[in-house]
Amino acid sequence: MTTSFTMDEDYRPYHPNPRKPSYTPPHGAVDAHCHVFGPGDTFPYAPERKYTPCDAPKEQLFALRDFLGFDKNVIVQASCHGRDNAALVDALRSSSGKAKGVAVVRYDITDDELRELDAAGVRGVRFNFVKRLVDSTPRENYLRVAEKIARLGWHIVVYFEAPELESLTPFLTSLPGTIVVDHMGRPDIAKGVDDAEFRRFVRLLEEHENIWVKVTCPERLTVQGPPYDDVVPFQRMLTERFSDRVLWGTDWPHPNMTWIVPDDGALVDLIPRFARTPELQQKLLVDNPVRLYWEDRR
Repeated sequence: MTTSFTMDEDYRPYHPNPRKPSYTPPHGAVDAHCHVFGPGDTFPYAPERKYTPCDAPKEQLFALRDFLGFDKNVIVQASCHGRDNAALVDALRSSSGKAKGVAVVRYDITDDELRELDAAGVRGVRFNFVKRLVDSTPRENYLRVAEKIARLGWHIVVYFEAPELESLTPFLTSLPGTIVVDHMGRPDIAKGVDDAEFRRFVRLLEEHENIWVKVTCPERLTVQGPPYDDVVPFQRMLTERFSDRVLWGTDWPHPNMTWIVPDDGALVDLIPRFARTPELQQKLLVDNPVRLYWEDRR
């Protein structure tokens, strides 16, 4: 039985006609942060969701990947699908090995269910602390999940906003294995790279070599808008200082964008502005994501 869904009236769909990038990514490049949504009639959106997006199915994601010049995807479970990873798993199984995934799971998930996700290509779980997107989850539930996935060699992706970092740090540093922070920890771009909150985040990376960072989503963080000149210094600092622990992705189909519908081709063309050498681009787009997602870390 299928269920019909109607996109929220104020939801802004992804760019219908992105430009072909001028920048050519290195061979084997990975879009290490993107999503699939629905289609809702086949993979229903979660009853507890905070938004109802436009459908953005696997076929469109893979076509965009090829158009932008990338070879692989890392597909991250988004909050609109809750803990039902069916759309994610379907995309992974349809990718001919060119996609891996990050799931959102119940704290009481069984080892058999985890092994099934692992076989499909899931390599991590996401903990979302952004209150406007998800309901609060007890920390002990996250710890239960962390202990279970450690046996599989998976990592943990965390999503939070900069003001929450100070209170979250003791918890984050208690987690086992590799931790990946989404979207640079969502710094306040208007305050600049010398702001105390961003310096706190940089110190966290300096002091904990198991913590990685995605230099993603300038369109979410910018104050000025395209071409995102105000975000580049943040991306550049992190890419150059932590070159072995950075990842990049489009964030397609860009859920909950309120004032910018980003052109994915323009986002790709931003890469050489902050990863300024071929060596940095190779690490950012190939070596790091392949090491984290395609190599056996058990």
